[in-house]
Amino acid sequence: MEQLGVTPVTVYAFNGNNAAEKQDFLATEEPLEIRIEYGPDHQRVIKSLSVTMRTPGADADLVRGFLFTEGIIRHPAELQTVRVVDALPGSQEAGNIVLAQLDQAATFDMQHLDRHFYTTSSCGVCGKTSIDAVKMAGNCSLVKSPSRTLNPDIIYTLSDTLRAAQDTFTLTGGLHAAALFDFSGCLLAIREDVGRHNALDKLIGHCTWNNTIPMHDSILLLSGRASFELLQKAAMAGIAVVCAVGAPSSLAVATADAFGITLVGFLREKRFNLYTRHGGLQ
Repeated sequence: MEQLGVTPVTVYAFNGNNAAEKQDFLATEEPLEIRIEYGPDHQRVIKSLSVTMRTPGADADLVRGFLFTEGIIRHPAELQTVRVVDALPGSQEAGNIVLAQLDQAATFDMQHLDRHFYTTSSCGVCGKTSIDAVKMAGNCSLVKSPSRTLNPDIIYTLSDTLRAAQDTFTLTGGLHAAALFDFSGCLLAIREDVGRHNALDKLIGHCTWNNTIPMHDSILLLSGRASFELLQKAAMAGIAVVCAVGAPSSLAVATADAFGITLVGFLREKRFNLYTRHGGLQ
């Protein structure tokens, strides 16, 4: 059986004192180096921007979403192409270096690119240390309020819809997911990855290139907990309602409040907690 993002392994399954050999499936984890090429035609510069551990698949969406949520590009027209360059040294898979070629008219803050990335508590790559820094780096303002109200009964249906659509998770049990729904509970798009931040970047990258941003009339569902960098990415995309199966962090709640995002946590069966309310819910 071959499926992108899945690695078959042989395991010994124990049940009491009995053991049986069987095939299991793991979520594939591979490094991805993101490089950018920018500048005027006669003076192009290539820079290594970031290395992230991700599940192969939808890599172009991941790069697009990463560049967008990091404030390096603000519109699809600023990115010419995303193409595979080569494999990283020591990697078992080809295609783990991706080059994003920016339009020569694209402008960004070089100091933003030269900042030191660090690993956050949720294993994402992020160099922002405050909500104000997010606002400045991404030129991100208050999220637009939804044009209609959202019935809580719709929210209760989201988790089941998400789980039914998680093909790779069904095999491996080891992936995060980010999904976008409309206010009727219809699934618009879903992306999976070993990194929750990568799953969201893949989703936002897909939506950016399919003209669904801004997304103030959509619901973002996170399969795990809601952390700061996930809320800042949602804010960059203009998502007005964010729901998480798990708990939010204190900074995630503060970020949602600062950007006007309605934040739901502990969404399980027929219950959830509402942490911020900026419109959208009845």
